[in-house]
Amino acid sequence: MCPSRRDPTTTLAELSPDLRPAFDVLDSDHDGRISLTDLKRFYSDLATPAPISDEEIAVMISTADADQNGFVDFDEFESVLTQHKRENGSLMEVFRLMDRDGDGKVGFEDLKAHLQMVGMRVGDEEVKAMIEMAGGALNGGVTFDGFENLLHGGF
Repeated sequence: MCPSRRDPTTTLAELSPDLRPAFDVLDSDHDGRISLTDLKRFYSDLATPAPISDEEIAVMISTADADQNGFVDFDEFESVLTQHKRENGSLMEVFRLMDRDGDGKVGFEDLKAHLQMVGMRVGDEEVKAMIEMAGGALNGGVTFDGFENLLHGGF
């Protein structure tokens, strides 16, 4: 049974088939696992003001690498996101965390602050593009429905 797009208690485990495209973006050589090289390539493609070091990328890999083989496979990727989900509650709770000003939308300042908080270095144009991709350009921010649709791959 497919989870409801309106149910704010939908878990990441229920969304796991929709995590495949995110995994595939990170798995740049399409070998079924995310490596240090894959993540370096991903971060080098982002227009970040300061590059992410090999050490930072190695920490990302080791955090998710349950079998300690130096790579992150899809099951490990899904497990990390599912664990993160359990620790942070429902999608609505994650949305509320990102909606720092509490206006019911994740706007430019909300998203930029959240991305900085989680260690992602992104420029203003990238933040604007993310908001636009989630349908927020016309209404000044991303609503919960837009956030949920983005996670469901609805764009």
